This record gives sequence, structure tokens and C-alpha cells, in this order.
Amino acid sequence: MRILVIGSGLAGINAALLASEFADVTLLSKGPLEQTNTQRAQGGIAAAIAALDDPRLHAEDTIRAGAGLCDPDAVHALTSDGPEAIERLLRLGVEFDRDPSGMLALATEGAHSTPRVLHAGGDQTGVHIQSALGDRLAESGVDVRTDVTVGELIVEAGRCVGATTEEDGRETLLADAVLLATGGAGALYRTTTNPESATGDGIALAFRAGAVVRDPEFVQFHPTALVGGDGAFLISEALRGEGAVLLDEAGNRFMTRVHPDAELAPRSVVARAITETMRRDCADHVMLDISHMDADYLRGRFPGVYRGALDRGKDITAGPIPVAPAAHYHMGGVYTDVDGRTTVSGLYAAGECASTGAHGANRVASNSLLEAAVFSSRAIEAIRREAGPAQAPDGEARSLRWRLEGSAPSMETLQGTMNELVGITRSGAGLRSALDRFGEWSAEPTTSSQPSLPLATLTARLITEAALQRAESRGSHLRLDFAEEDPAWRRHSLWQLARE
Repeated sequence: MRILVIGSGLAGINAALLASEFADVTLLSKGPLEQTNTQRAQGGIAAAIAALDDPRLHAEDTIRAGAGLCDPDAVHALTSDGPEAIERLLRLGVEFDRDPSGMLALATEGAHSTPRVLHAGGDQTGVHIQSALGDRLAESGVDVRTDVTVGELIVEAGRCVGATTEEDGRETLLADAVLLATGGAGALYRTTTNPESATGDGIALAFRAGAVVRDPEFVQFHPTALVGGDGAFLISEALRGEGAVLLDEAGNRFMTRVHPDAELAPRSVVARAITETMRRDCADHVMLDISHMDADYLRGRFPGVYRGALDRGKDITAGPIPVAPAAHYHMGGVYTDVDGRTTVSGLYAAGECASTGAHGANRVASNSLLEAAVFSSRAIEAIRREAGPAQAPDGEARSLRWRLEGSAPSMETLQGTMNELVGITRSGAGLRSALDRFGEWSAEPTTSSQPSLPLATLTARLITEAALQRAESRGSHLRLDFAEEDPAWRRHSLWQLARE
């Protein structure tokens, strides 16, 4: 059996390692193996492993934050499989931090009702996970190819049978099953915590292959990024879990007036409050302050954040630092069931590029790494069983016609449009202006030398079309012209390519 895995983060490498136990596996990475959102994850991975915790409590917290759109079956799979996913990571060599008694150390982050976030190297969890899995991958028999951009999935008689690549001519790779683990879409925005490779390619590949895409409008903006000359630098939510507070321009703490959990409210609540405070104060940031804590403790607990901020001229131990929201995570993606199956036979998806429904409209902190571990394992088990495609989700998919060869003039132009018109706050007028630009671009042949730009442009248009359709504010989707949740919109948005 031949299996093709596209992506090299936690979901992709975990899937490749499991698949290599019974199949010949090829893993494609768009860039270097470590250029992933997994590598950049700071805070940790959430799972109910404590004696006083329970997967049901984890599920309740996840659903509470999801703004009415969590799929209960997906949440159950995520949280009930969580402890075993942690055990597997430990077996693969991930060395999570431990307390003085030798027990796994657990932290609290936003929307979690109890400490359940494991971390490694203080705030270097992603580095440790990526490194351990990379070591295991090097020891395996997986055929690993880096710096490869996938241009198209191959579909014959309704079944995905491989993919074509763009580098060094057009190479065709055939497979009995293809798993997309291409990560997120944050790099569609100019201000993001994501690596430059995170342009939503997997979503566009699956859409063009005929798969259903769900909820692309839900882009999570991390509330606290240090924004400076060389882009946005993530300031982990774990700082707020340890007692960091948010201050407005006058030095007043404002989250206590917004939500009972203050700085530990769901991310969408915190990001919205920051945005509204910035608008009120005509400022481009608010302040995050954890300097009241012991400096030596902060340097040991958050070495990555401390060094990263210091490199940008800010010292978290010395006083408040300026932060603002930045594009961070995509809750929408390729629709899958709880076994990673898409609506196209032979095509699977796991990790951030998939829409399992576990996050609803607003992801809980540190559930992303868990989702990648849990659902990539479930997808490989489904491939082993040679399961058929997923049933189409309930609801009618909106058809979208798109000139497949159309793209933005450049990635910088696309990122500017998304930042300006499809960012953390949206309006009907702005979204329609963005769609007008997409229409102009699609009328012109692609001339860019960037091979993934057509895919990135298509994913950006899907986000924009869905954001315009959803005439309400829910979770991470904030419409200035429809500021409240609308019960009529407590449903998923579904999108599928219109065949001519």
C-alpha cells in the first residue's frame, strides 16, 4: 500500500510514522521540515491527564468556548483520545516538563477550568515536539522530500489517487491514500504569528479536488502578539495563565469589565476586547504586564518569549510590553469526519487544515496540538481499514465558481488585502471590496513565480466569501455591521467547487 502525506508538522509526521508500520510512505514538506506551526507552538498541549481532571470536563470547556458550533462527536474524540495521544508523544521521545515530584507539570490557559496544559522547555513545547518527531522520522523508512510544493491532487473516477508537484518539472506521485496535513492559513495575512509557508494550500487543493470545505470564515487572531519591525512575535497565552494582565493606554486593566474570567476568557473575547480598546484609544496596541512576578522565574518559565521579546527591544521582566492581535489559527478547513475522511474517496485531512468541528467558532488554547495528534492517528487507522469517504455534512454546500489559474499579483498584495479588508474586524463593504479585487485577479492569467500563490488566493477568497455570507458576529468572526450573534446563523457554512 502506498500512502502520500503532505505536510511536516505534528499531524503529518505522526501520520507518516504510523502509516510506515504497514505501508510505503512518502512525506512532502513545502519547506524545511521544521518550518511549521507546530515548531512555533509555545504554550503547550491540553489533555485531561490529572487525577482531578476528566475528558468530560475538557469537552465541556471546549464546547463552552466554541460559540455554539462545536461538533459533539469531534469534541468527544478529541478529549477522550487525548490521554493516549500524550502517552504516544512520550513514547516518541517528547520530554514534557515535570514538577519537583517528577509528575508532568500542568498549566492553566484561557477557557480551561483546571490546569491541563502540558509544556516542554517552559514555552518551547512546539520545538520539543517537532524535534522528537523529526528524530523518529529520520529513523523510519519514510521517503521524506523537502522544499516541494504540491500543485494539484489527482482525482480519477471520484477517487484521489495522488498529487502532482511543481518543482523541477511536474512530477506525479501516485498513492492509494493521500493525507493532507498542510497546516494553517495565517500567512495569508501581513500580520501573523505563522511561518511564511502557512498559506492554506491544503484547503485549496481539496476544494479543487471536489471536497467540501467548512467554516473558512473563522480565522482566530491571537490576542497577544508583539508587533514590530520584523512581523508579529507570539506572546504565549501561558503568560496570562501565570498572571499577566492587559492594560489600556491609561494603564487601567480592562478585561475585568469584559468577562468573569478576565484575561483567561476565550481568545475571541480577549481579542475583541483588545481591538475595541485600541479603537477607543486610537492606539495600535495595548499593554501586557507580567513584570510583577519574579524575574528569574519568568526567564526560566518563558525562555523563548523572554529572548524573543528582548531581541525586539522589550523586556517582559522590566515592565509592560505592547501587544496586539495577529492572525494565528484557522478553525475552518477541509471538512472531515472524526476519522479524518473527507468527502472525496481516498483523501484524508488532519491538523489545522481540517475542519473536524472540534473547535467550533473559537479554538480553546492548546487544543490545536492535541487535535493534530488525535485526528492524524485516527485518519491512519481509517486508511488501514480502507474506509470509504465521509458522508457529506448536513446542510447545502454553497457552490463557488473560480478560474483555477487566477491569482493575486503577489503574495504581498494578497496579504495586504486580507489585513485591510478581511482582518479581525470585518464589514460588508470591506468584504465586497476584497471580492472585487479577487474578481479582477481571476480575470488575468497567473504570471507570478510563486508556485503556491494560486492556491493561497483561492483559500483567501473562500475565507472572504464565507465571511460576507455570515451576517453576524460569532466566535472569531467579528462583523462591525452585524455586531451580535444571530440564532439563525448557528450553523456551519459549507463550500464546494461548482463544476462547469
